Amino acid sequence: MTTADVADPAPSAAAVQFLGSEADYWRLRIKGAALLMVTLGLYRFWFATDVRRFLWSNTEIGGETLEYTGLATELLGGFLLALAILVPLYTAVAGAALALDTAEQLIGMLTFLLLIMLGQFALYRARRYRLTRTVFRGVRFEQHGAAWRYALFALFWWGIVIVTLGLAYPWQRASLERYKMHRTSYGDLAGAFEGSGWALFLRGAPIWLLVIGPILLGLVALAVTVDWNALNGAMATGGKPVAVGNAGARAAGIIGVAFGVSALAIVLLYPLFQAIMMRWWISGLRFGPVSITSRLRSGKVYRIYLRFLLYIALYIIALAIVGVLAALLGRAIIGADHGSVSAELLGTTVTLVLYVVTMLGASTIYQVVVSFAMWRLGAQTAELSGAEALNAVRATGSASSALGEGLADALGVGGI
Repeated sequence: MTTADVADPAPSAAAVQFLGSEADYWRLRIKGAALLMVTLGLYRFWFATDVRRFLWSNTEIGGETLEYTGLATELLGGFLLALAILVPLYTAVAGAALALDTAEQLIGMLTFLLLIMLGQFALYRARRYRLTRTVFRGVRFEQHGAAWRYALFALFWWGIVIVTLGLAYPWQRASLERYKMHRTSYGDLAGAFEGSGWALFLRGAPIWLLVIGPILLGLVALAVTVDWNALNGAMATGGKPVAVGNAGARAAGIIGVAFGVSALAIVLLYPLFQAIMMRWWISGLRFGPVSITSRLRSGKVYRIYLRFLLYIALYIIALAIVGVLAALLGRAIIGADHGSVSAELLGTTVTLVLYVVTMLGASTIYQVVVSFAMWRLGAQTAELSGAEALNAVRATGSASSALGEGLADALGVGGI
């Protein structure tokens, strides 16, 4: 053993690290946001590819990093193919709505359900694309299974979640993760998911009570305190408007307080929810005998979101200053031409540019301060057991098409 080996020992097979720096990711994101604005969004296919390559190549497992082999031209082709499917579909739906104006609500509901199914279909196919473009030690990941079956399965589960006011979410999430992981593999090493819906429910039940509980209590208080007979009678006869006003004000006050408390609980507990979900999900992943355990702590997630709030506050202040300066400059340039076509055009242009800069800037801050930080935190707090099985994996499978990515992009449900 050499002195270099002692000073810099090789990472163990179970070591997971993230090597990328936030400064490099800031530069990547700012450059991408600027090019998105200049190219009117066309650069997003190359942008997404650059982001994935950065994140994948800086995620190290046992001394070797992941590799992303996807191409921006594949994403562009998938998007164009998705448009070739969606444009005729939207045209047919619009034509049916015009021809059957009496069934407009039914057509709208069916269209909504169809779009939800297409979104779930796209998410499953997009996941397949990303997995088959993810390579580790020369072996690609794989996903099989029918995307339409997953879409129907997901639609069924989301219906149950809505009916139960979110109580069924832990079992929905566990069921869908098992569906995906049981059809996922790394080479010939089959994937699985062992996260329990009950375990997630027990961790998340207090959060559900603090978020949904105030609304339920508010509805109960509303039903008890308001004299519904008097209110209905006054509204039916048009008499006693004072009684109606008092009852209405009381009802509005109860509902307002209930939703206010619930909204405050969401803001305060969302980082905790994210920490619970990420720790539960990572710890449930399996590939044959390889298991993963997460040591993620909620306090670190809270620090990420507090930092995000600070950055957003500073960004809003900077935008306000720029907006005031732009308004003063515009007034100086317009001068006596106030109200003319050129003045309106200048005002519209400045407003549009500020809006685009605001949205792209806020998105960039979120992607760096939250998404990037959560990726890095998830990698750095993960530990592998049974990692020696990765040495005997044989390559299988082939690359998937980018149709799912294109559909996800066109439907607005895409992600990294």
